[in-house]
Amino acid sequence: MIDRSFIGRSFPSLTTGVETGRLRAFARATGQRDPIYWDSAAAQAAGYRDIPAPLTFVFTLDLERDDPFYFINEMKIELAHVLHGEQSFTYGVPICAGDEVTLISKVVDIYDKKGGAMEFVILETSAQNQLGEDLGSMTRTIVVRNPK
Repeated sequence: MIDRSFIGRSFPSLTTGVETGRLRAFARATGQRDPIYWDSAAAQAAGYRDIPAPLTFVFTLDLERDDPFYFINEMKIELAHVLHGEQSFTYGVPICAGDEVTLISKVVDIYDKKGGAMEFVILETSAQNQLGEDLGSMTRTIVVRNPK
């Protein structure tokens, strides 16, 4: 059983820079064709500070942590029993090249189904830039199988 005292707990924040090359690589990987994702002048002409991040890029930033499974390991969940359940995003001010983004992750809920055979952990990660602007958030649900 996952320790329910983790509900409401925040993990150490992460601050990381957003480099143009990483944004272009993510744009390429996600099939972006709009010039704003490739050219600073096109991005600025469209009203962005610089090249914007394609949607869902915040997930990539969270992988910058020394341990990409930080919350799973901290909660002492056996990784072999973890399944990806769901992921959703809300959006604020666009993330742009040159930003310093701070991510703060918090467990918002833990619950079980099927008599404890499956447990669910909901983690919310909020993002803010160096100007203190809200960049949005990412909510992840992992499913933990508890074999008998």
